[in-house]
Amino acid sequence: MPPIILAIIGLSLLFGFLNGMHDSRNVVSTMVSSRAYSPRVALGVTILAELSGPFVFGSAVANTIGRGIADPGAISLRVILVALVSAVIWNLFTWKLKIPSSSSHALIGGIVGAVSAGVGAQAIQMGGLLKILISLFASPIIGFVFGFIALKIIFALCVDSTPRINRFFKKSQIVTALALGLSHGSNDGQKTMGIITLALVAGGYLKSFEVQLWVVAICAGALAFGTAVGGWLLIRKPGGSFYKIRPVDGFSTQLTSAITVIGASLIGGPVSATQVINTAIMGVGAAERANKVRWGTAKDIILAWILTIPATALVAAGVYRLMVYGIVHYGFHIP
Repeated sequence: MPPIILAIIGLSLLFGFLNGMHDSRNVVSTMVSSRAYSPRVALGVTILAELSGPFVFGSAVANTIGRGIADPGAISLRVILVALVSAVIWNLFTWKLKIPSSSSHALIGGIVGAVSAGVGAQAIQMGGLLKILISLFASPIIGFVFGFIALKIIFALCVDSTPRINRFFKKSQIVTALALGLSHGSNDGQKTMGIITLALVAGGYLKSFEVQLWVVAICAGALAFGTAVGGWLLIRKPGGSFYKIRPVDGFSTQLTSAITVIGASLIGGPVSATQVINTAIMGVGAAERANKVRWGTAKDIILAWILTIPATALVAAGVYRLMVYGIVHYGFHIP
């Protein structure tokens, strides 16, 4: 393979790693903070589930990323490289400055900006982009509503239960945590799978957009490795990272988040698992009492909605212009 495709694969895996590292806090924290299982058990279960997720739920999200935003035939390797560079730059920038962001939004914005700068806005498939935007923006709201309803139903079913019911909610989190890890691995892993497959099509290594098994494997590995690194850092230095929630809250949050993200994966909708989990926690808290909720999280999510996609689109356009300048003035050749 030529260097540019190897670079795209490498950057895709870096993106997947960063995605897993950033999201590990949210995926692991509910299981730990409710004291259902030890941090090491929680992290081990999550890593195993995320490694398996991309193999379980197909490639609908990968197809949306690879074919839903722009026509694959109109996208060059240069455009794909720029989209990835901008998404990685934005993720590192926001992580360093602690600006609320989303890896999913960053990738979508990077693709839109790179395609617009390199091919033209006419290459954007507005129907597919609208589907993606609806999925990204609606899923946190759905997570909140599902979380609220789930806790209300559980309270109604357990109205005459003794405190021993907490043991059920603790032990049952092994199942809900597996479901949440599978859902996160499926949805977020497929985003990287879609980019690599798109590059293989653009480079002439695939005749049509079909995700290869080796692509699934390396993307699953990158996401799981990122989760392992991020989760281990949380275990070593937990501080105030974990939410202070009860077993019933952890169970409800994991269940509703998993249902939301798995549903999105099956219909090909890319979502931000971080935002879904956070709003599910908010919904569960609001079902008990409004002042239990950290409403500042909602502000962060709204800020990420407003900021991330336009910002990464602009970054991608700027990176593309710099690349063209380098090609013209210094003779760099990137197909």
